[in-house]
Amino acid sequence: MPDDGSTQSQATWPMVKFSFKVMWDGNEIIFQEVTGLTSETQVIEYRGGSNPVYSVVKMPGIAKFNNITLKKGIFKGDTTLWDKYDLIKMNTIKRSTIVISLLDETGQTAMNWTLTNAFPCKMTVTDMKSDANEVAVETMEVAHEGLHLTK
Repeated sequence: MPDDGSTQSQATWPMVKFSFKVMWDGNEIIFQEVTGLTSETQVIEYRGGSNPVYSVVKMPGIAKFNNITLKKGIFKGDTTLWDKYDLIKMNTIKRSTIVISLLDETGQTAMNWTLTNAFPCKMTVTDMKSDANEVAVETMEVAHEGLHLTK
């Protein structure tokens, strides 16, 4: 009897990237796109002056987390992102936890990436063109101090 494919997704196919959820301080905000989930460890190089080996020793240094970019459609009367951005005052902003979840075929969470001490740092309004056939999209850039993967 041929395989009906019912077990393929668990063993054969990688996850799709178009099914995801973003929770900001426990509230879901629906985004079209999330980019920039990157973590980098800076490299420290050292060589003692009398070392007979003419190369440096490389050691892991400080972790660096790039800002993430969140894009969502603009809906009439929806000021969710602007309300968060307007909370920024001179050198003070409430830090947030943002959880980005990749969802499986059943809509259940397969993996989570948690951003710690996140806050908005840039807003971009949609461009406007009289001959465009596109949805209006606003973009928010978010700075954070940590990216952690949980399953």
